[in-house]
Amino acid sequence: MEIYNYMGYELLEKIKKKEITIQEVVQSTYDRIESTEQLLHSFVNLSKNKTLEKAKEYDLHLKKSNLAGRLFGLPFANKDLICIGGFPTTCGSKILEGFRPPYNAFVIEHLLKEGAIHIGNTNMDEFAMGGSTENSSYGPTYNPWDLSKVPGGSSGGSAAAVASGQSIFALGSDTGGSIRCPAAFCGVVGLKPTYGRVSRYGLVAFANSLDQIGPITKCVYDSALILEIISGKDPLDSTSVDKKVDKYTSELKEPINKKVLGIPKEFFGEGIEKEVKKSVYKSIEKLESLGTTTVEVSIPHLEYTIATYYLLCMCEASSNLARYDGLRYGKVSDDLSSDVYSAFSRTRGANFGPEVRRRIYLGTYALSAGYYDMFYIKALKVRSLIRNDFVEAFKKCDSLVCPTMPSTAFKVGSLIEDPLEMYTQDILTCSINLAGIPALSIPCGFDSNNLPIGIQIIGDYFDENGILNIAYQLEQELGIYRKTPPLKAGGS
Repeated sequence: MEIYNYMGYELLEKIKKKEITIQEVVQSTYDRIESTEQLLHSFVNLSKNKTLEKAKEYDLHLKKSNLAGRLFGLPFANKDLICIGGFPTTCGSKILEGFRPPYNAFVIEHLLKEGAIHIGNTNMDEFAMGGSTENSSYGPTYNPWDLSKVPGGSSGGSAAAVASGQSIFALGSDTGGSIRCPAAFCGVVGLKPTYGRVSRYGLVAFANSLDQIGPITKCVYDSALILEIISGKDPLDSTSVDKKVDKYTSELKEPINKKVLGIPKEFFGEGIEKEVKKSVYKSIEKLESLGTTTVEVSIPHLEYTIATYYLLCMCEASSNLARYDGLRYGKVSDDLSSDVYSAFSRTRGANFGPEVRRRIYLGTYALSAGYYDMFYIKALKVRSLIRNDFVEAFKKCDSLVCPTMPSTAFKVGSLIEDPLEMYTQDILTCSINLAGIPALSIPCGFDSNNLPIGIQIIGDYFDENGILNIAYQLEQELGIYRKTPPLKAGGS
C-alpha cells in the first residue's frame, strides 16, 4: 500500500517504531500532489522546501530521542483562511493577494507544538462563501471521485486533498456545513465541533456567531485525535469555552448498545435523493444491529432554516468585510486621487468575486435603517426557536442521525448561476450551526454513479465524545472508509 493511503494513526505508529522516516512520509505526500494536482486543483500555496527541511530535522531528532509530540511528522493541509505566520493566506480572494499573517492561529499553534508538519494551504470558496469551491479567485477544485463533479464547499480543497491522498489530514471551517458538505461529497470524515469548543483566533471571519474550525480526515480515529489537540480555552478568543477537553480517542470503542438515536423526520422529507435516503436508512439498521434503539423526533422549524441562516450570515459578512477597503486591509486602489469612497468602491469591485459582492449587498440591505427589525432581529428570534427544537429533541435521544447532504456531488457549473438553488443544498447542515451543536459526517455508501454518500451524526452541546463513538462503531461496521477514489471523470 502506498504511504499516502495509510490512516494518520497508522503512520504515527510506523514513525514511532522507525519503520518509516518522516522524510519518506512527506516526500510521498508531495509526490502525490505533483501527480494529481493538475486534475484536482486542491491547493493554492505549497511549502515544499521548508517542509522537507522540517521533516529532515524531525528525523534527526528521532534518532537522538524517542520523545515527540502526538502528531510528530504527520503532514497536514490548511484551509486558506486559517492564519499561519509568514505564509500566504488569501481566503481564496484577490483582495488578500500577497497577505502574510504575522502570527499563527490557535489551532495551528497547537498542531505545530505536537509535531504536525504544514504542507500547504487549500483552495476554498472566496471568504468561505459557497458550497462547491467554485467561487475561488484561483478557479474551482474538482471531486476526486468524479472530476466532472464539485467537491463541495467551502472547504472543498481540504476534503479533496484528504480523499485523494494529497494530505493525511486537513483543517477546514464550518459556517453552515462547509466541513460536512465536502466531507460527504468526497467520502471522508468531517467534524464540526460545538461552537466555542475550538478557538476561532486566527480564523478570518465570515460570520462570527456561526464559524467553527474542525478537522477533515480519512477516518474517525484521526478526527478524534485532532480534536483533542485543537480544542481548549483560548484567552485570545472570548467565545472559546473554558471546559475540560475530553480524551476523545479513548471512548471510541465503547459499546453503543444503550444509546437512543433520534431520527428527525424533517431531515428525510422532500428533496432528499432516493439513493441517499436508502443508504442512510441502511446505516441506521447497522446501528440498530449494534444494539441502539431509534425514536422519531421533530425539528419543526427546519423549514425556516435557510432563510434564517442566510440572513444572519450575510449580515455578519457585510460587517466583517467592511474592513477590506484597500487602506486597512486588502490591495490598495491604483488611483487614490479621487474621493475615498470611490477608491473603496473600485478596490472592492475589482477584487471581490460575484458571490462575495452579492452577500455584502444583501447583508447591508438587511441591516439598513428601516429593515433591521424586519429582517435581522426576526432572524435572531427564529434562530432561538431552531435551537430550542434541538434542545427538545435531545430530551428524547442521545444523538440524531440523518443524511449530511440532500444529494451526492453535482456537476461543476450546474448551480453556479443559480445561487438560490445552491443555497438550498445547505438545508440539512446549517441548522446545526444556528444551534451551535456538534455534528460530523462519515461516508456510509455510494450511489449508482459511485459517488460517496454521507451520513450525519448530530450531538448535544459538547457531546463530541458521543457522536465520535457512534461514528467510529458505524465506520468499522461498514468498512468502506479505506476505499480510494479513481481520479477520473465519470467515476469508475
